[in-house]
Amino acid sequence: MSKVTIATAAPQFLVDDLEVSISFYEEVLGFELDFVYEGFYASVTRDGATIHLKCAPKLAAERTHRKGHEHLDAYLDVTGVDALHDEFAGKGTSIIHALAERPWGRREFYVEDPDGYILCISEGV
Repeated sequence: MSKVTIATAAPQFLVDDLEVSISFYEEVLGFELDFVYEGFYASVTRDGATIHLKCAPKLAAERTHRKGHEHLDAYLDVTGVDALHDEFAGKGTSIIHALAERPWGRREFYVEDPDGYILCISEGV
């Protein structure tokens, strides 16, 4: 019997404006565009981390609730968290949780994208 593995997972974010979201992920967070499908769906990737973007309605109250309680939409395990923090801050990224060492042995910060999605950028210490 062969071993079965799941290689990756990609969250799907519902976005208001696909072009604005693609631009943010490319120009601010340094992702590369994988594809755009029929003007409503796209995929972006940076160093093997993929996020799918779909132009579709979302509930504003849900986004407000998630942000208010720091519920994460994506967790990115990285190397060089300090350099990424400086890179993103230098581009005016909305950093909603400052870079700090956490009690669980990680150094992390949170960024918010134009649609209110919260990404945790985290590195083990």
